Amino acid sequence: MNPLLIAIFVVFGVAGILCVVRIVRGPSILDRTVASDVLLTEVMCVLGADMALNGHTRNIPVMLIIAAVGVFASISVARYVARRDNTTP
Repeated sequence: MNPLLIAIFVVFGVAGILCVVRIVRGPSILDRTVASDVLLTEVMCVLGADMALNGHTRNIPVMLIIAAVGVFASISVARYVARRDNTTP
């Protein structure tokens, strides 16, 4: 196995575990949202690294879908938090 690939797996694996911990333990919904966005970005980076190392472009549609899900989720949570803040005195 390529040493660069091992380094990529280790770094993104540790970062993924830290993001999951923040999602589970996050004190607010905004912390959880940011952690989930970072986790989705890490998944996209791993897919991009896979494409760069193996010389293919099959993961581009998957990366586009992941990016769209992240954007729509962030917008939904932001709207939810904005509504909740407006209703509380």
